[in-house]
Amino acid sequence: MNPSREQRIRQVIRQSQPDLTVILENIFDPLNISAVVRSCEAVGVREIFVVYTKAYLDRRGLKVGKKTSGGAFKWVDVYVFEDLEECFSRVRERYGRILATRLGEQSESLYALDLTQPTALLFGNEDEGVSAEALAMADGNFLIPQVGFTESLNISVACAVSLFEARRQRELAGFYADKPRFTPEQQEQLFQRWENMLVGKAWQRRHAIPVGKDSAPLLPVFVERDEHVPGGKLKIRPNPMTKFDL
Repeated sequence: MNPSREQRIRQVIRQSQPDLTVILENIFDPLNISAVVRSCEAVGVREIFVVYTKAYLDRRGLKVGKKTSGGAFKWVDVYVFEDLEECFSRVRERYGRILATRLGEQSESLYALDLTQPTALLFGNEDEGVSAEALAMADGNFLIPQVGFTESLNISVACAVSLFEARRQRELAGFYADKPRFTPEQQEQLFQRWENMLVGKAWQRRHAIPVGKDSAPLLPVFVERDEHVPGGKLKIRPNPMTKFDL
């Protein structure tokens, strides 16, 4: 690895936000997930959580689109669940609070939130939004203020707007400068993990890591592990199944 490449990777690691994440519930189109991964990587989020409680697509074949994610899949872990409670339990262990976004419910403005605190942002699917079950388990609900006739944004756009508001607040708090969220030791561990990943092949990281009730505890993002490689023949990514033009 040449010195400039190493310096860039270390800078990205130093500016990571390991106490900020996203949960996606029953998203129809894998390309929307890919776009979310790209936004997450852009603000320093290192893992996201995808939960499917309905048979919208084959979860075992969920693959992050390379073109839409712009290569961000290499730097963000994607976990996939089929049990909502299990997903929320795992996320809360890491991030504490979960904030949902659902129209028509009592909520506060995105811009009134303190996003410098450990937070998981929950977004629902393209047609129905966050489910009533997920909303009931969340710790709060927020909306993105709008003044036009359009009542909602595309899922990936809404996520990007929310993440970049978090980035704005965290930058003011110094989280991207003199108050890094990883310790020096954790930064070095993540660098070693990524260095080893780059020496091998990163294609397998495009596949979500399935998590069930019997799965082992999730490893911190900076800890080395055997990168997930799906067994058997890879499945073809499903076509979008939404009424919207994506």
